[in-house]
Amino acid sequence: MSGRARLALCAWAATLMASCALLPLVSPATWILQAALMLAVQTGVGAATRRVPLARPLTVAAQALVTLMLLTLTFARQQALIGLVPGPEAFRHFSDLLRQGGDDIARYAIPAPLESDGIRLMLLGGVLIIGLAVDTLAVTFRSAAPAGLPLLALYSVAAGLSDGGADWLWFLVAAAGYLMLLLAEGRERLSQWGRIFGGAARSPGAERGAVAPVRTGRRIGFVALGVALVVPLALPAMNGGLLDTAGTGVGSGTGGGGTISAVNPLVSLRDSLNVDEDRQVMTLKTNSNDISNLYMRIVSLDDFDGSTWRPSKRHVTGVPDSFPAPSGLAPDVKRAEIETRVSAADWYAQDWLPMPYPPSDVDVSGKWRYEPVGMTLVGDHGETTRGKTYTVKSLDVQPTAEQLADAPEPPASIKRDYTKLPDSVPSVVAKTARKVTEGATSHYEQAVKLQDYFAVNGGFQYSTQVQVGNGPQAIAKFLKDKEGFCVHFSFAMATMARSLGIPARVAVGFAPGTPQADSTVSVGLKDAHAWPELYFEGVGWTRFEPTPNRGVAPSYTQTDTPGTSLPDVQRPSQSAGSSASSAPSASTSCSALDKKLEACAGAVPPDAAKPQDGGPPWYKLAGWSLLGLLVIAVPLLPMLWRLRRRSVRLTSAQHSASGPALAHESRRARRQDAGARDDVDVTVLPVEAEARFAAQVAAGHVLAVWRELTDTAWDYGIVPDDALTPRKAAARIVRLGQLDPATAESVHRVASAVEVVLFAPEPQVRPGLADDVRRLRVALRSRVGWTTRVRAVVAPRSAIRAVWEATDRWAAVRARLTDRWSALATLVRRPSGQESGG
Repeated sequence: MSGRARLALCAWAATLMASCALLPLVSPATWILQAALMLAVQTGVGAATRRVPLARPLTVAAQALVTLMLLTLTFARQQALIGLVPGPEAFRHFSDLLRQGGDDIARYAIPAPLESDGIRLMLLGGVLIIGLAVDTLAVTFRSAAPAGLPLLALYSVAAGLSDGGADWLWFLVAAAGYLMLLLAEGRERLSQWGRIFGGAARSPGAERGAVAPVRTGRRIGFVALGVALVVPLALPAMNGGLLDTAGTGVGSGTGGGGTISAVNPLVSLRDSLNVDEDRQVMTLKTNSNDISNLYMRIVSLDDFDGSTWRPSKRHVTGVPDSFPAPSGLAPDVKRAEIETRVSAADWYAQDWLPMPYPPSDVDVSGKWRYEPVGMTLVGDHGETTRGKTYTVKSLDVQPTAEQLADAPEPPASIKRDYTKLPDSVPSVVAKTARKVTEGATSHYEQAVKLQDYFAVNGGFQYSTQVQVGNGPQAIAKFLKDKEGFCVHFSFAMATMARSLGIPARVAVGFAPGTPQADSTVSVGLKDAHAWPELYFEGVGWTRFEPTPNRGVAPSYTQTDTPGTSLPDVQRPSQSAGSSASSAPSASTSCSALDKKLEACAGAVPPDAAKPQDGGPPWYKLAGWSLLGLLVIAVPLLPMLWRLRRRSVRLTSAQHSASGPALAHESRRARRQDAGARDDVDVTVLPVEAEARFAAQVAAGHVLAVWRELTDTAWDYGIVPDDALTPRKAAARIVRLGQLDPATAESVHRVASAVEVVLFAPEPQVRPGLADDVRRLRVALRSRVGWTTRVRAVVAPRSAIRAVWEATDRWAAVRARLTDRWSALATLVRRPSGQESGG
């Protein structure tokens, strides 16, 4: 393997090793195999174009083009020409996928699902771009040191998004890849310097090489890696990331002071509810006359591991100037905007900002970050609610029971993420859910039956003295004992809802507080609460209240009909407040049946995600990639073969024009010839053999240049005539090509060199023959039209020689096989006249 090929292989390996840092971010990790294949194709194209050789910018352009075609084949095959060539539709599809990927990154916890085509495009596209940058710097431009910058960028992005538990391992892998790349480049450079830095042979008879600096480089690299891994352990630990789980809270706060921990709210909620003195947490001032729906939501818990619920770790951004509409809320659902001014107590230090859900605008001082999936704010670098006064504008969403009952199926992404249950959940949970909701005709009816089972007719008792419990059997024990507080009720209802296919999560915060004489609302520790939120398409995340004697049951779940737990779907629900908007909805003419059939424009939210598949299997991708390369490469084979043949012919002639080079070539040929005969000692061959080999080498190079000259003339329309002597053939080329005197002299000079090596007793190689051929090519190009020039490059006439050579080789192979078969047949054939013994 040549030095440059080895360097390209190391660049491919270094990029792949650095990409391993992205493995914890996406599940499953099979995308790394797809990335390795696509990187290999990209690297192979670079190696092929450098071997031609092409100019460096053309090499990079060829790799970039193939990379784009690979991404098109993988993600935009239906929008591209013949599945490979991207057009405007393909680029629009790429833009949509990137936008979807950005939304999915904000929506999903780590590890994100690989089923998202947007995330997969970001992963593979990013890795390929980094791979192209590394290959360009390290191999094409022979500068491996700057190639560490894109590798560092790739690792930094991965380390910034991951949990940090195994960052040292991925750093070790990425750094080892970069070190391997540097050593490969250093070894290649040293090999070109000769034996100055050569070390002693490692074993008797072994060839010396440039090993001493390489050994030193390896030792320095290993020491540097060790220092980089060990030194951070001795530095002071720094906690308090945006989503750090240190202590009992999120962020850098400790979660103490009776606050509700956003990471583990179970014990904190029970402790808050069991305090002897109901300390005031915050006071509220709102313009709504109905505070029954004024729940101060802190955070939602959407990750259920079978034992407990906790919030997923999600990406946070800067607080937007205008909050987006909540996910899933259609325009035909009645809503009103209310404004609430919140004043937190001086001792209440919560990392998350309590707000009514869904917020539409927040005015708060300090450093806060926005988590878009839960629509919550989290303190940045130690920021808490201690003593804060802030204003929140929020929506009082007022769906009707009919709208909830007629809600269509949720998007596939919502259903996949929020109906997930681990295998450890006891079967009694799903059995109880099916039994309680028997006879229900919609998810809404099932949800109401679950709520009434816990809060009304299931025989459950509210008690804060019950232990929280843990392990997979905690919910089963609660269903059996029928005693607990809000954590038990909300966790159990959310789990049972998921078992029925209803997207569910748990919200943690404060139930509506106590009105005061000064028109404010006091919220205390004993108002700490947890409640389930279920998702209904067209309404979004909807609150339910299964905890008896706590909070307020939503109006859309209440009924005036005795003996049933279902509301009358024919009557709209009561208003939640007098400040609700009385303006008619924009789509009041849309019936419940039409909405159920998705026949109304506003029935489905604009960001409803479509089901996404995981893409084709890797072997299909490999097959399509191979087919795409064949489609690209086959038409270009004549051009590539011709460029390679011209490079070999002219480069070999130029390098062997000097006396020492010719002697070196002859000695190499003599060693190869003598190596085939064990009885010949190379060191004692006579001088005549040296001269004979030198003449053979000279003749071979000059004849190669002559062949290149005639093929160049052929590409531009002058068909060669092998019956002519070199001198007459040169005169014919000059006449038909209408060459100027300088170019004509170059052609005749090559022809004279051919006659010398063929007939002179001591042939000598004339310098400058390669330049003479290049001069002829320039002259012919200037005298023909653009179609002839394009054909001479893309479809050269002389490329037919490749077919002739392949035919000759096949004939030779057939002849050898025939001879061997005849010899074998002779051995087994019985001589004539000889009978078998007997």
